[in-house]
Amino acid sequence: MTPMLARSPRVIVIVGPSGVGKGTVVRALLDRYPEIWLSVSATTRPPRPGEVDGEHYYFVAPGEFDELVAAGDMLEWAQVYGLHKYGTIRHAVLEHLAGGHPVLLELDLDGARQVRQTMPEALTVFLAPPSLPELRRRLESRGTEGPEERDRRLATAERELAAQDEFDAVVVNDDVDQAVIQLASLLGLPER
Repeated sequence: MTPMLARSPRVIVIVGPSGVGKGTVVRALLDRYPEIWLSVSATTRPPRPGEVDGEHYYFVAPGEFDELVAAGDMLEWAQVYGLHKYGTIRHAVLEHLAGGHPVLLELDLDGARQVRQTMPEALTVFLAPPSLPELRRRLESRGTEGPEERDRRLATAERELAAQDEFDAVVVNDDVDQAVIQLASLLGLPER
């Protein structure tokens, strides 16, 4: 028997504003703890070149997606820009939990709120920047958005930051290693 967890595996939902470093922290967490399963979203959009079903997304027909929603098999879902639907399939999460793997969902604020309703035992964590000026600096330094898009993301970040109290825990990402240690501790994983 592999000693993975001191208690049953759990679902952890991570939310944070654009530029906070969610992707960096999640990659570092998964590198250190390969037993964690990063949830794969379902989508009704067609695969892009190089995307693999079940690895990048679960590609499903619109009717199949609607059936999953109607059956209560979506932990959270949304229709993006009025086009395609995206969501987290409940049975995929439960299968990984049953297999002894903690499950990580990287979601937006609305998705986390839906998971809170559909799976209240999930642990919700808000990944926060050290400060709003630091978040602005990070967004500017990555150079992937123009000024208007950056301002829109900062306005969204302010709304997200105002919702921190809705979460079970807040982890400040001022050091990636420390953020990973805190997340692992919340999952009941040993420090590595």
